[in-house]
Amino acid sequence: MADGSLRLWLARKLIRRLVARAARRGLVIRGLRDTEGRETRWLAPEIEAFVVAMTTEADHLRSHAGQAKLPTFGSQMMVEMAIWTMAADRSLRACAIAPDSARQVVADLGWDIYRRMLAFSALPVRLLTRDSGRRLRWTIRALLVFPFTPSGAPGYAVLVSRDGDDLLTHFTHCPPQSFVRRMARAEDDPDSLEAFRQSWCRYDWPGADVIAGDGRRGHYFRKRTLSNGDPVCDMCWIAHAGRSAECGQEKHDEPATS
Repeated sequence: MADGSLRLWLARKLIRRLVARAARRGLVIRGLRDTEGRETRWLAPEIEAFVVAMTTEADHLRSHAGQAKLPTFGSQMMVEMAIWTMAADRSLRACAIAPDSARQVVADLGWDIYRRMLAFSALPVRLLTRDSGRRLRWTIRALLVFPFTPSGAPGYAVLVSRDGDDLLTHFTHCPPQSFVRRMARAEDDPDSLEAFRQSWCRYDWPGADVIAGDGRRGHYFRKRTLSNGDPVCDMCWIAHAGRSAECGQEKHDEPATS
């Protein structure tokens, strides 16, 4: 507990267990492609060796994370999640898995964890209302209380506003993104930042549809994102799918399909 509180220590234990379980569950049923272009599939001993290597890499990354300096527990916890994302990507590549194959595995394993957490967070609001706009606004505002508490840099910095029924959240500082960018630059590892961008920064599209829960796509739009080097993640949570043109206009930084 040298770098945080008891609750952060407990959170680390829980996250470690969730990540290891997701890795064992996901890797046993999927193919991988190595740096020679060969398709392969890991057996249980190889998956266990990967989990050990990932844990060792997470310990290394955590020593540079500075979580105790972050202003909120939510920021500390989300950086812990970023540590494991980066550790998984690096450990896969260290096992001679091609970078693009490693990124896809990391994105899929991360989504398996994130969608469960998001569904749990959205459940209370889903029980209160069937209106997709209220579900989005109320759930996102709850998430802004925890874990995305807008405390300002070095924690989350975000401007929240309404555009009719849509909710706008413009993030100008994101601790997990800042940590991954800093480590990628310090250790000359741009693949780490790309793995983060292709996982975390793409979850919002399907995540918004999960929260809205009306069986329709198109509840999210974003033109810019910090991981692309932009000054802001200009997120628009669209109350009623099909109104994307009103807040998103013609350009966005990721495919709109989800």
